[in-house]
Amino acid sequence: MAPRLCSISAATRLLLRGPGPRARNVPAAAAARFYSKDTEGSWFRSLFVHKVDPRKDAHSTLLSKKETSNLYKIQFHNVKPECLDAYNSLTEAVLPKLHLDEDYPCSLVGNWNTWYGEQDQAVHLWRFSGGYPALMDCMNKLKNNKEYLEFRKERSQMLLSRRNQLLLEFSFWNEPQPREGPNIYELRTYKLKPGTMIEWGNNWARAIKYRQENQEAVGGFFSQIGELYVVHHLWAYKDLQSREETRNAAWRKRGWDENVYYTVPLVRHMESRIMIPLKISPLQ
Repeated sequence: MAPRLCSISAATRLLLRGPGPRARNVPAAAAARFYSKDTEGSWFRSLFVHKVDPRKDAHSTLLSKKETSNLYKIQFHNVKPECLDAYNSLTEAVLPKLHLDEDYPCSLVGNWNTWYGEQDQAVHLWRFSGGYPALMDCMNKLKNNKEYLEFRKERSQMLLSRRNQLLLEFSFWNEPQPREGPNIYELRTYKLKPGTMIEWGNNWARAIKYRQENQEAVGGFFSQIGELYVVHHLWAYKDLQSREETRNAAWRKRGWDENVYYTVPLVRHMESRIMIPLKISPLQ
């Protein structure tokens, strides 16, 4: 029997032959309609989106102070509840020596216990004058400091956990300066959506003027190493009632609500700590 040849149906031949003139215009027309609708939608959405000019530099270059090369380290120590008093006494005996020793390019900015927020927690903020080289110089010297090594060994027995971050300060914030007390301090921490740090800085550069009248603005920082896209704002108040009155007063100023409107969508998570300074803290 002769082999049976494969045959192509009439419908298949029509497909292989390609669409006619009118059929060829259908995809183009559909694409044009889609493009038109998409363009209209993009234009409409642009009315509600706060645009930021594209940048080609790193966040640290655009947002930090040019006239200084300060680097900051913030430490969070979660202390065993029964050891908090002993931890504070040990800290107050050792850390001021590093602060006062000119051979170490570091200085204490503030030392606190958390009052409201995470309990049994100590927070320390250090400044390294000279940036990363100053940090490394200090770390290398501490490796040979027997008193400090003994301090760390004793301190480790009092801790449940600890973490830290390296920070830069925003160019539009005050540099933290020693303060007389008594004050309470609020550390507001914002974890931003990746890619939004420049927009955050643009908005707060305009908004910080609304929070300066009572000298409550202590410092503003953003993370460089550790958890990224994290912002810390540090505020000082006489007491909790003063805090409430100062914050409410900001809402009565024209422009503050606009800053909140544009910055809230940038935040993934936010946290507030009310802190009490230790005796050794330059910020009292």
